[in-house]
Amino acid sequence: MPTTLIVLAHPDRRSFNGAWSDATEAAARAQGDTVLRSDLCQIGFDAVEQAAHYADWPEDTPFDPLKAQEGAAGSGTTPETVAAEIAKIRHADRIVLHFPLWWFAPPAILKGWFDRAFQHGALHDVDNRFDTGLFRGTRVLMCVTTGSQAEESAFNGKEGDVRLLLWPTAYTMRYLGFDVLEPVVVHGVHGYHRGDRKTELTQRLEATLQAQHEVIAGFDTHPLLPFNEDADFDDLGRLRSERPSYSPFIRHHPKF
Repeated sequence: MPTTLIVLAHPDRRSFNGAWSDATEAAARAQGDTVLRSDLCQIGFDAVEQAAHYADWPEDTPFDPLKAQEGAAGSGTTPETVAAEIAKIRHADRIVLHFPLWWFAPPAILKGWFDRAFQHGALHDVDNRFDTGLFRGTRVLMCVTTGSQAEESAFNGKEGDVRLLLWPTAYTMRYLGFDVLEPVVVHGVHGYHRGDRKTELTQRLEATLQAQHEVIAGFDTHPLLPFNEDADFDDLGRLRSERPSYSPFIRHHPKF
């Protein structure tokens, strides 16, 4: 049976994000999956990559994270906490990321997990990335909350297009070869609702938790985010004029 890794990037398991991650776990276990968890705040994951994590890094040499990670991967000296995360990632057939958007981006601890657990020399290198990434065929789903309303998070919304805000996270996964699913986003999640608005929010959140069984059951048929293939770029890494653009982050003509 598949192995599902659930990554929670929220400081409180009692939050909706925590409850949503629990619903994912229940749904995965119900269909027979083996479930692994990385509750990053609960395990006290250190999000800051630095020389202090590498005992053999020369004190008189400016810290180079890629070289430090590659050296640790080759010598078997990867920090234990990171090695544990790498093992979970390698064993996973699917990954579900649960996190809120704070200041138009995921919480810093999730970015730090990418910085450290996506170890150069172990999970990727120059020859194994994008189309040749080591995780082709492994699917990733982002389950995300925003404090803003859906209208504010639309392409013309004041809070910015949530799809664009999530693109760097999605492309991080794409870099390692993962197949990235269309995200599931729940808007307007914050503690300032009162009266009817609070009742409506509670009902929406309960419906989301109940629907998670169907989301996980349909994981293999869930739509994928489109990305350009390696062949879409020329020798300098520029998008070829005849190839499609799937995101304003990689486009044919500047619009800003």
